[in-house]
Order: sequence, then C-alpha cells, then structure tokens
Amino acid sequence: MNALSRKSMPDFVFNVCNYTLMIVLSFLFLYPFWDLLMLSFTGPAHVNELGFRFWAKDFNLHSYKQVFLNDLVLNAYGNTIFRTVVGAGLTVLVTFGAAYALAQRTLPYRNAITIFILVTIFFNGGLIPTFLNIRMLGLIGSLWALILPTLWNAWYIILARNFLMTFPKELEESALIDGANPVQVAFRIIFPLSMPIIAVIALWSAVGHWNSWFDAMIYLREKNDYVLQLLVQKIFQQERMDHSATGILIPITSEVTNQTVKAATIVASILPIILVYPFLQKYFVKGVMVGSLKG
Repeated sequence: MNALSRKSMPDFVFNVCNYTLMIVLSFLFLYPFWDLLMLSFTGPAHVNELGFRFWAKDFNLHSYKQVFLNDLVLNAYGNTIFRTVVGAGLTVLVTFGAAYALAQRTLPYRNAITIFILVTIFFNGGLIPTFLNIRMLGLIGSLWALILPTLWNAWYIILARNFLMTFPKELEESALIDGANPVQVAFRIIFPLSMPIIAVIALWSAVGHWNSWFDAMIYLREKNDYVLQLLVQKIFQQERMDHSATGILIPITSEVTNQTVKAATIVASILPIILVYPFLQKYFVKGVMVGSLKG
C-alpha cells in the first residue's frame, strides 16, 4: 500500500503540472484568435477598451455585412477559391503522375532523375528569373501566374514516390494480366489506394495557395484580380500609410470601425481553410509517416 502511494503521488503531481502547463499554453495559443473573433462582433464604442475580451460587447454583424457586401471582397473570395481548388487539383495530378513514374523500378535512369529532383529542393533560380519566365510566358496579370509555377513541387513528388513504392509489385502485375493498361492501373487501382498521401499533398497545396499573397502582389495588376490574402495585406498597408485609406477598399460607416472591419476580413479569410482541415486530418499523419519512411 505504501509502495502504491509512493508511486501514485509523483504521477499525480506530474499529471497536475502537465495539465496545468497544457491549459496555459492552449490559452496563450487560442486567445489571440478568440480576441480577433470577438473584436469582429464588437460595437464601435467598445473597440478600444482595455483588458481581456472574452465576449463581444454590443454584439452585431455590421462588420461582416460591410465585408461580404463589398464587390472587391467577393471577387477576391472567388479568385482565392479558384486558385486553391484548381491549383491544388492540378498539383495532385502532376505530383501523382511524376511519383508513379519514379516508383517504377524499371524506369530508365530512375535514380538520376530522382537526384535531379532532389537538387531542386536545395537550389532554385530565385525570384528574378521566375518573374522573367512568367513575363515571357505572358502570364502577368493572370491568375494562372499563381497556379502554373506551383504545379511541380519536388518535396511532394518525393513523398508520393516513397509512398507508392510501399505497394507490392504483384498488385500492378495482376491488373495488367487482367487486361488493364498502365493508365488504368495508375488511376483506377493505385490512385484510390493512395488517398492518405493524396490528402496530405492536397491539404498542403490548398493551404499554401489560400494563404499566399506575395506572388499575387508581384504578378497581379487589377483590384478585381486580387486574392483574399492580398486584399487583407493591402488593407493593412494602406492604413499604415494613411489612417483614412482603409475606406478605399472597404467603406467605413458609423456602425463599424477600421479595427472591426479588419478583424472581420481576417476571420473571413482564415475560416474556410480551418473548416476543411478536420475532414482531411484522418489521412494526414498516416500519409506523412508512410511517405517519409520508404527509401
């Protein structure tokens, strides 16, 4: 009994300290997002109040109405959705095609091609050659300038290749004996079985497209072509330059303030990708681990 008490007391103390630490860290990580969310619902009279903001005072939806009734925001939403869906979908197809080919042990110069792809992870042409290439292709001012350069990602290809190499060769051979051609084997048999790594690549690519704004700032010219994150960046940038300039992009009325409009815009920009993640989470860990172990 004494031995059990001596053993359980240190465990109890450890659990208390561990849970306390995790609660404190969780609060520190989550509170800024909660504060931003509550700020977006707060009335103008309470925006500049000091202290913790656990609940929205004078709760209202005026900031969200101001955001979603703005044509520029709606266009940016549409452009971002187009970029994310099309970009992630094409990236998955290109990645799977390249990885499937590299996973074939009969592919000539397979190791040399793999090494060549690995080199591009550590060395790339840089921003200026990429810009000159995009301009030479006539993509300046087009959303395709944000999609086409991201179709080929060496890290995604290596992960997918390693995952596909875990499949037994007999799986493909039996399908070929039954009369399937290589394209049917790839997309009707191997592709459905590769959902864990496909989900990982799709999630990484989608998050990258959704959060990216720097390439849009370089290649896009018209406001109607802005993506959502670039619009958010422009709102903050213009306010730093001129405190009254935010109204150029999103008009400010007596029912809202610059702070509440910015908070509502940020919440609207991050909420969709947060809602999508739980549906792919079950594939995430499995796809990363399997894709990173096979040589």
